[in-house]
Amino acid sequence: MAKKSKGNRIQVILECTEHKASGMPGTSRYITTKNRKNTPERIELKKYNPIMRKYTVHKEIK
Repeated sequence: MAKKSKGNRIQVILECTEHKASGMPGTSRYITTKNRKNTPERIELKKYNPIMRKYTVHKEIK
């Protein structure tokens, strides 16, 4: 059974912004965690997009 976390760490989804704007089919998404107390704003990371075959900016969604 999964451990219930009562801390400040939450799971977030990162989605590619360049891929979304290009109109190509499919999506590039990553799941990661962040500390809600240290970074209350949405995060942006450079991650690899396998469909476009390059590193692009991925922003937090939801």
